[in-house]
Amino acid sequence: LQVLSLLRVLHLTDPHLFADPQGALRGAVTYDSLQAVLAHYRDSGWQADIAVVTGDLVQDDSAGAYTHFRESLAPLGMPVYCLPGNHDVPALMRDALSEEPFHYCRPVERAGWLIAYVDSCVPGIAGGAISNREYERLEQLIAASEAEHVMVCLHHPPVAMNSKWLDTVGLKDGEEFVRRLGIAGKVRLAVFGHVHQEYDADHNGMRIIATPSTCRQFAKGSEDFAVDDNPPAYRRITLKDNGDFDTELVWIDTERYMDQSGASE
Repeated sequence: LQVLSLLRVLHLTDPHLFADPQGALRGAVTYDSLQAVLAHYRDSGWQADIAVVTGDLVQDDSAGAYTHFRESLAPLGMPVYCLPGNHDVPALMRDALSEEPFHYCRPVERAGWLIAYVDSCVPGIAGGAISNREYERLEQLIAASEAEHVMVCLHHPPVAMNSKWLDTVGLKDGEEFVRRLGIAGKVRLAVFGHVHQEYDADHNGMRIIATPSTCRQFAKGSEDFAVDDNPPAYRRITLKDNGDFDTELVWIDTERYMDQSGASE
């Protein structure tokens, strides 16, 4: 009986924290909603090996917000791998995540998988793009790795979300992203944030997945900017050394876990 080696990944994205713990984004106190997500994870009985956070850690460009992020996730007791989103400040983010258990855009190899990170941010704009230099770095990393399977993480959506406004701030030339990762031959999975909604589809044999935010969600398929009433969420991803993987999206019981986390009493 063959026993598979597994890597369990907790995927969080877009917490949009403020230096002021009472800071709110479109009606959601983002610090409280992150605490609710983390409380649900701790209570769930599902234990991750690592956490991956795909950008927009902060909303207000402050070092204080990064401190809140670090102090919130450090008690999880596992490595936390982060990449920047369009709301992040790379210099502040690097400083805040410079010590264990935090890592900034650092690849990890375990259980036959390489988890690689792509910086898709362009200073001053909400949309994203990947430079030739960043593609070359990624392709060299994949080629040099002994891992047979690859998961790529980025902030911006490399696929259309069928939302007129949201598709104006996605990844420029996402088709090139899918094409180049297909050529690499080992990429099984790409995971992103930014869109504050779920997405899960196969593209040329590569599964592309979005996880909703730990705070407010955007309405699906909207012509103009709009939010919906979906609660905070996180995703469980289990990578298997034979190249298979399982993924489960977990929505939070907001009323119960906001109360449990001591939110805004």
